[in-house]
Amino acid sequence: MTLWMDNRCGEDVTEETEALFRQVAEAVLREEGFPLETEVSLSLVTPEEIRQINRQFRRIDRETDVLSFPQLTFAEGEEMEKNENGEILLGDIILSVARAKEQAESYGHSLKRELAFLTAHSMLHLLGYDHMTPEEETVMFQKQREILDGLGITR
Repeated sequence: MTLWMDNRCGEDVTEETEALFRQVAEAVLREEGFPLETEVSLSLVTPEEIRQINRQFRRIDRETDVLSFPQLTFAEGEEMEKNENGEILLGDIILSVARAKEQAESYGHSLKRELAFLTAHSMLHLLGYDHMTPEEETVMFQKQREILDGLGITR
């Protein structure tokens, strides 16, 4: 898997944190039986930038923790777009590190756990999952728990 990272949040991101993003993303792909030959873009942004992106693309004028922009629609017969290396272009994740820090503190768990949760959540969105109905939410959140528990990343 190719994980393109763009750090625009002004915070130092350690090699350990970069490895965490990759580990969680690959765990989601494995759990879902999706090929690891994928490309994902991860942008770490400021609260102001994620609010602007949320306003522009979702017409919701407020800060959020993470946004996902899938490349695939999972329509029957859809040809998956691939990059020059033959990797499936899965999509883009936009993550607010400042918001993740606030939430980790608020929920009483580590920043590592919050970043892992947000990465798993976004990767599942890129793979077509959503949580617009109670049934969808149950399925998606159960998958997130299983993935994080499997990696030993708990609350």
